[in-house]
Amino acid sequence: MSITATPTPGKQLLTPKDHALILIDFQSQMSFATHSIDAITLRNNAALISNAAASFKVPAILTTVAEKSFSGPMFNEITDAFPGQALLDRTSMNTWEDAAVIRRVNEIGKDRLVLAGLWTSVCIVGPTLSALEQGYEVYVIADACGDVSAEAHNRAMDRMVQAGARPMTSLQYLLELQRDWARTESYESTTGIARRFGGSYGLGVTYAKTMFSAHEG
Repeated sequence: MSITATPTPGKQLLTPKDHALILIDFQSQMSFATHSIDAITLRNNAALISNAAASFKVPAILTTVAEKSFSGPMFNEITDAFPGQALLDRTSMNTWEDAAVIRRVNEIGKDRLVLAGLWTSVCIVGPTLSALEQGYEVYVIADACGDVSAEAHNRAMDRMVQAGARPMTSLQYLLELQRDWARTESYESTTGIARRFGGSYGLGVTYAKTMFSAHEG
């Protein structure tokens, strides 16, 4: 029996309307001991995914742990992308054990979740394994997470993938939401985010636009 291909996207690809983004504990105190990724790259990638989600109107949950008493404010690269949005502060290391966060997850009503934050082995593993057990699909943006060592981060990613989580990267997240350059309504925003936070790819977009008035697609 032969297979007939069709020009349709796979169901495992993310769309702006099929998921919620949960950003967890991107805070000063958590970042001080993060050594699996440098602070500049971490902040850049946090900005990239935050601006991507805001641009495509993806519902986002911003949560902190002990913000006032210990861990400090959330990265402004994130809060600037979601002006006026309340932060859900917790006492629990596992976000999934916080009633206010779960209430918001249920209000949004998406069964596909994308997670990023600090630290991978604690604050991302906890909600990922918990959500998977309750039937959610979970994607983890690996290069927008960090831990006390590369070993801690990598073993945490292994553990989540073995449990069924799907790993991805920050730039991948942005481009998967866009997916087709013929979607002109989001073209300028997507390439603008790429130019600001997309590293060498963003430089390439800037060069092509400046030198040749080139256009993706």
